[in-house]
Amino acid sequence: MSYLIGISGKGGVGKTTLSALIIRRLIARGKMPVLAVDADPNTCLDSNLGVKAERTIGRVREDARREAAKGLGAGISKQQLLEMKISESLVEALDFDLIAMGRAEGPGCYCYANNVLKQAIHTISNEYPYVVLDNEAGMENLSRRIVQRVDLLVMVADPSRRGLDTLKRLHDVTTEMEITYGKLALVVNRMRRAELPDYALTLKQVTGADFLIGLPDDPELAEFGEGGKNLAAVPANNPVVKGIDGLLDAAGL
Repeated sequence: MSYLIGISGKGGVGKTTLSALIIRRLIARGKMPVLAVDADPNTCLDSNLGVKAERTIGRVREDARREAAKGLGAGISKQQLLEMKISESLVEALDFDLIAMGRAEGPGCYCYANNVLKQAIHTISNEYPYVVLDNEAGMENLSRRIVQRVDLLVMVADPSRRGLDTLKRLHDVTTEMEITYGKLALVVNRMRRAELPDYALTLKQVTGADFLIGLPDDPELAEFGEGGKNLAAVPANNPVVKGIDGLLDAAGL
């Protein structure tokens, strides 16, 4: 059974960068293959991992419709055609594979794309010992039951009071939506001071989080992001990478 890590937070706090680094550090630890799931319509996890998602789940229905209209799917069921298109959307790399939701096409497609992504994860995730799910802003993907449960839920925020308040709201949503998780990690990202804000310590108690870590506002990592570079090249002694290693150690990974 797969170990599923879900990363969530408001937009612009570095979720995708952290998702990519978590994937890379799992691979460095021999925890592979990893299934990387980009559940944000604004696909960008692929570039952080040094691959290109040419096809996305958002296009699956339209591709299947076009092929069915041309008679290309004759002799197979709609379900088989759908599974074939899902398989074609999978980006295969050496130590990980990636599947991306992407932008939907046609009316009412976001619900459909969510359902297809849910089906895809259910169908193929058991082939991977580890699955990392990079969510869109908020808890929408989890609340829509794309996955029923995560083993490690990582909530990311910037160190501002407003950003940290978002963590509390996200945790409230997980409770309201009955989203279940094994362990909860609060990550305060892009810190300019060495000490965690006092309010972050309070949030750990209020939410019952298992882990609370702070990651620095690192210029080397910012340079990688600005240049669109593959994060596999970030050295192991980078302070953000070391912080992620500490989280994985604490989680028993």
